[in-house]
Amino acid sequence: MTPVTDFLARRAELSPSAIALTDPAGERRTSYGEWNRRVNRTAHFLESLGVGVGDRVAVYSTNRVEYLDLIFAVSKLGAATLNLNWRLTPSELGEFVRNGDPAVLVYSDEWVDTVDALDLGPGVAVVALGDPRQGEHGFDERHGFPDADPAPLELGLDHMWGIYPTGGTTGTPKGAVLSHGNITWNAINTVTSWGLHAGHVAPVQLPMFHIGGPNIFVIPLVYVGGTTVVCSDFDPGETLELIDSGRITHYVGVPTMYQLLIDHPDFDSTDFSQMELVISGGAPCPLPIMQRFWDRGVDFKVGYGLTEASGNNFWLPPEQVRDKPGSVGYPLLHIRARIVGDSGESCPANEPGELQLAGPHVFSGYWRRPDATAETLEDGWLRTGDVAVRDDDGAYRVIGRSKEMFISGGENVYPAEVESVIAAHPAVVEAAVVAVPDRKWGEVGAAFIAPREGASIDEVELLDFCRERLASFKLPKHVRFLPELPKTAIGKHDKKAMAASIAEGGSST
Repeated sequence: MTPVTDFLARRAELSPSAIALTDPAGERRTSYGEWNRRVNRTAHFLESLGVGVGDRVAVYSTNRVEYLDLIFAVSKLGAATLNLNWRLTPSELGEFVRNGDPAVLVYSDEWVDTVDALDLGPGVAVVALGDPRQGEHGFDERHGFPDADPAPLELGLDHMWGIYPTGGTTGTPKGAVLSHGNITWNAINTVTSWGLHAGHVAPVQLPMFHIGGPNIFVIPLVYVGGTTVVCSDFDPGETLELIDSGRITHYVGVPTMYQLLIDHPDFDSTDFSQMELVISGGAPCPLPIMQRFWDRGVDFKVGYGLTEASGNNFWLPPEQVRDKPGSVGYPLLHIRARIVGDSGESCPANEPGELQLAGPHVFSGYWRRPDATAETLEDGWLRTGDVAVRDDDGAYRVIGRSKEMFISGGENVYPAEVESVIAAHPAVVEAAVVAVPDRKWGEVGAAFIAPREGASIDEVELLDFCRERLASFKLPKHVRFLPELPKTAIGKHDKKAMAASIAEGGSST
């Protein structure tokens, strides 16, 4: 008997010959039946290394088919993947791994030096996805194991599926524990509210250690029998070729990825007619990026998700995309959302407050961090820390992080709003705004700007541009131009480092 949460085995029974996975060139195609058999061999191999119910299997790898194999193989055993962020420093990563206490660590060749530097402790089996070294296991050993389903397990929906690192600018990230139920309900919400079906195809380019990797499209596509194109990383030319050839129907990226697509010489000649959904997440998306896709006839929209809420949370109907720019839309079918003010009361329409979410997709807490869990979960509601407003129609728009909002001269300033205006300047590639102390106003904004290659812009021109679009109290009082903005371990703007650099002295270039 197949466990109810073994999506892959069930899908292999329902549509064994349907194509589950392919490479970007479309040359290596794997059916659901073939994939399930390969994953079963992987599960038996892990079981031979001592992996069982409740154990953790650490995965330290770039995107590849083997990573997807591991996700489903581990779940078949009632274990959980401990997903490692390869952007972390060895010291940050080591603490995260030790806290996760894995039975097995599986790594790809890129990270061999970091693996050597990790203090894993006794009893951790190490498996190389490439050529194994002395004392290691090779992942190819799995081919010698049977391809039958492992012994069935009676797992509840609250059983742990995976541990995913959350963001943070300093220190060791927390591990968000997602359950089989969280994964299941995210798939249900996505399929029922986004309209996914077996004919849909999407590439996976977001890193698999990030919840957007498996949960935005991969697992929901398994749920309906669709196809995932496994990409090792994001390549603008390759992505535009996938779109132009009609080999994909759905796409998700972060704003930086979309800017790189727009800047590519093939963007204007790419045929987008087969694309049914193009959605941005991970950070506020500047309006100029949306407009470029709208000009190409694409109903480009922004989504909203966070690790603690399993990935997908809202949907904006295509007919409202241009009428509600920047709106994430309405809660998915089995999700509740509300906006709460400082007093703890729900905010009326058009009044900003903290966005809170509830539903079976919300995580159970942080791994071995009851203190952080208690701060984030309150009476069944997830406190996202994001400030949002709900319009008169009930659609939500995220303004920014509550921790980033600052008060200048008694007025609230949301950096995301200012960043969006700055990013609209044609000479700007990316922008970030942080709060810094000011004797007169209490706090003021400091803008960090990466100019477009070959473009010319100075502080006076930038502020004149902003002055036409922003109230005076929102204007940055410091401006600094950099070739590239500093990033955190998960690729977001490192705003603490930016604020610190302003404190050290100097305002502009």
